[in-house]
Amino acid sequence: MSGETDLIKLYSARILALAADIPHLGRLEAPDASVKRRSPLCGSTVTVDVALEDGVLKTMAQDVKACALGQAAAAVTGAAAPGATVAQLETARDQLRAMLKEEGPVPDAPFEGYEVLSPAVSYKNRHASILLSIEALVEAAQQASKLAEVSEL
Repeated sequence: MSGETDLIKLYSARILALAADIPHLGRLEAPDASVKRRSPLCGSTVTVDVALEDGVLKTMAQDVKACALGQAAAAVTGAAAPGATVAQLETARDQLRAMLKEEGPVPDAPFEGYEVLSPAVSYKNRHASILLSIEALVEAAQQASKLAEVSEL
């Protein structure tokens, strides 16, 4: 019975509300870079399009086909990421990974909303889905940043 209770806690009303209201859904018409990531364990996929300006995430779009936890993570990512630098996005990714896999602290602001996913720490099979949106975003932002550097030469 405690396993059932834990699962109910995992899918809290807050997580379900986030999953139902993901910012920046869709695709950009002319992104600087796009990345699609898939979790082989559960089949969740996230495609992220980005546009950077002076090394800062100007705009993003995300196509999310994931479980409620992956959707909630995408909602936090979408709300917090615009206006962040590539380095800030990398830090958020690393901190979320550490929170899940090493029971580290909640990521720094503006990514502290990932705290809602802390009950998933003990559900290792859910980690990949939770990490999809931020990992795809970081990869796309890195690609866009490299392209911008090349075009400046």
